Amino acid sequence: MKSLKTAIRVPMESVVSVFDPDLTRLPAVAHRLHFSDHESEVPLHVHRKGQLILALHGAVTCTAGNEIWIVPPNCGVWIPGGVPHSARATANAQLNYLFVEPEAANLPRSSCTLAISPLIREMIERLADERADYHADSHAARMARVLLDELAEMPRERFNLPISSHPKIRAIADALTAEPSDRRTLSDWAKTVAMSERSLARLLIRETGLTFGRWRQQLHLVVALRELASGEAVQNVAAELGYESVNAFITMFKKALGSTPAQYFAQRHPPAKAGSNEPSRV
Repeated sequence: MKSLKTAIRVPMESVVSVFDPDLTRLPAVAHRLHFSDHESEVPLHVHRKGQLILALHGAVTCTAGNEIWIVPPNCGVWIPGGVPHSARATANAQLNYLFVEPEAANLPRSSCTLAISPLIREMIERLADERADYHADSHAARMARVLLDELAEMPRERFNLPISSHPKIRAIADALTAEPSDRRTLSDWAKTVAMSERSLARLLIRETGLTFGRWRQQLHLVVALRELASGEAVQNVAAELGYESVNAFITMFKKALGSTPAQYFAQRHPPAKAGSNEPSRV
């Protein structure tokens, strides 16, 4: 299993270079991407418009501020305008981007993961068929208005990993994202970063809002969602995360998300559409 930091080895065109959402002042524009055609690493960048990243297939991991966000199928990460962010997609990822002009909708002012209804998914898919310079009184403009109203009603999901800018927390996060099967205890990590166990425990709660056990479980959930969405077998994911058995991993997953991995992706994967395997029109 690839770590969160593994870079793609085949040079391709970067997503950032093929579409600039800030060239239009329209309230919302959508763009469709297949990452088989582009670099999977999207470098740190920023734009005026807010951005919703919607995964139709595969998954993408975003870093914004001091948090890592996973976008499994049929969820979306919302990143407000002006927030620097980077992303890394699985090779099989098919995404729709929705770019929203500041103040055009009552959307969260901080990055978050949103549940995405079938209606919103279909409306974004339809808007992606429109040119980025559609007329302000066109059908596309009216559809975009309804889309933004609906999007503002969507509930938040918890698919983020707070990582903090504190150098000692960042060091632990870097080590565990590179090797998520690392099973060192809080006591072991305290020795590694030259702190007492009690001080490190307090620091973790202050910086991330989570205990060490909860924080590492959230890391495992983020990695598991990403790898399962990329097509990795449950047995392989469980082994790479250091679980003693597949059942132990499935129990953790079900406790966190309310269903087994197989049930989770069956419930959230949209039915295939005719022409869905066509390459990106970028």
